[in-house]
Amino acid sequence: QKADKDKGLLLVITGNGKGKSSSGFGMVARALGHDMKVGIVQFIKGAFSTGEEAFFRRFPEEVAYHVMGDGFTWDTQNLEQDIASAKAGWTICQKLLQDPKINVVLLDELNIVLKMGYLDTDAVLADIAQRPSMQHVIITGRGAPDTVIDAADTVSRIEDVKHAFRAGIQAQKGIEL
Repeated sequence: QKADKDKGLLLVITGNGKGKSSSGFGMVARALGHDMKVGIVQFIKGAFSTGEEAFFRRFPEEVAYHVMGDGFTWDTQNLEQDIASAKAGWTICQKLLQDPKINVVLLDELNIVLKMGYLDTDAVLADIAQRPSMQHVIITGRGAPDTVIDAADTVSRIEDVKHAFRAGIQAQKGIEL
């Protein structure tokens, strides 16, 4: 089959392995190399600064960077706050998804927010579908809902084969954060 069409892609990077966010941020770096404008919204993460945040904030003219999480919420202590943070984050996403000057939007850890039911998946997908025709959207996070996978143009599932954490090694700067 001949690939001769242009369109903004919806990419989903999911699975239990390490590297979902890293892949998304790699595409952000690639886009910047092509003089593209980028919007980033990080859900869930937020209790501490990451290397990618420190790096991409160096480019304020090219990158709109937003950290909306209150930290990891596998066992939430405040469900109402987590939902409010997710909704506030989505309000920012909607603005990025409506901006024709933004070429790539990275929605980091959005899959977790959707899986936990903090946002309505159908409403999120409707907003994404209404974006500018050549805007690319990257969604990362474990547990991508089937409807998100179905809507995507490209889906990668990162498999967990072996992880240093299980050998008692803590998260390392430059690798996990």
